[in-house]
Amino acid sequence: MVDLKGQYKKIKNEVDTAIQNVLDSTAFINGPEVKAFATELETYLSVKHVIPCANGTDALQIAMMASGLSPGDEVITADFTYAATAEVIALLGLNPVLADVDPDTFEMDVKAVEKAITSKTKAIVPVHLFGQCAEMSELIKLAKQHHLLIIEDAAQAIHADYIFPDGSRKKAGTIGNLGCTSFFPSKNLGCFGDGGAIFTNDDELAKKCRMIANHGQSIQYYHDAIGVNSRLDSIQAAILRIKLRHLDEYTIARNMAASVYDKAFANNSKIKTPVRVKNSTHVFHQYTLCLNHVDRLQLKEYLSSKDIPAMIYYPIPLHLQKAYHDPRYKKGDFPVTERLCDSVISLPMHTELDNDTLKYITDSVLEFVGS
Repeated sequence: MVDLKGQYKKIKNEVDTAIQNVLDSTAFINGPEVKAFATELETYLSVKHVIPCANGTDALQIAMMASGLSPGDEVITADFTYAATAEVIALLGLNPVLADVDPDTFEMDVKAVEKAITSKTKAIVPVHLFGQCAEMSELIKLAKQHHLLIIEDAAQAIHADYIFPDGSRKKAGTIGNLGCTSFFPSKNLGCFGDGGAIFTNDDELAKKCRMIANHGQSIQYYHDAIGVNSRLDSIQAAILRIKLRHLDEYTIARNMAASVYDKAFANNSKIKTPVRVKNSTHVFHQYTLCLNHVDRLQLKEYLSSKDIPAMIYYPIPLHLQKAYHDPRYKKGDFPVTERLCDSVISLPMHTELDNDTLKYITDSVLEFVGS
């Protein structure tokens, strides 16, 4: 699904030198590389503060801890997403409230979010799924109307632009009160281990996030809040600095691959290709098809027999997961999410896909699916 080895080979000398420099400096924790990476990412995203941390899940947790949410507060997020988003809400004693998604773009359905708002709602966590932004203009209107925080889960959409009605642009993760990302190796901007970051333009929230990520201390041994230990290693920061310099070309490569897929499947009634959010660019963390009258598991097995990986993101909606069982929800309550979970399949999507590989993949899918 992701050719990390091929990507590494192209930047091997840069990465190896960066790692060696950290080893020579022995500044392994919160060293100069971490500070330099945060500054460079701030510039790249046009955001005031980047707070690096240990992983994307920690980023969500720290952001919510800094937001002043209290146990029992309701936080709305998407039903069609990876469990980490709801996991953090539940871990903090908050109440995860789920909303269905748009059947075409897979992003949060704004009308569903509006229906889910109650007097206990304190925040919305839009998930910028598969590489493009949720409908942030409408979500911001809702948040202002109901005095809610917006904490973006941008782990799959770093570098995506959201275009506002006035033509202005902001990067995914820099639009709400706080944004969160992951630098897991398979992400569009990924390190060689775990890593994450929080984004904000709010000075006070940035101060709280930094403190919480460092055991609740802003001065060593003076603990002003309950915190966690969540740090980005200097070696990972050094790698991310190199890969950040290549992120534009990585995004172009992913979009070129997506265009080949789009063209190959355009006229097939059994395959629905990804629909773009009209106000967002797409960075294609995943390329996800919806199948119509196709046996998905047999297709997956057929592709596997031809050494083509395929993945199902996600096979079970959050509201039907055992860990998130809630008597308020039952099968049938989120029809779009349930339909997507039964019909989506993702094809290989990464920076090293060449035309021969893409043709082999698309031909193989079409051989199985037919016209």
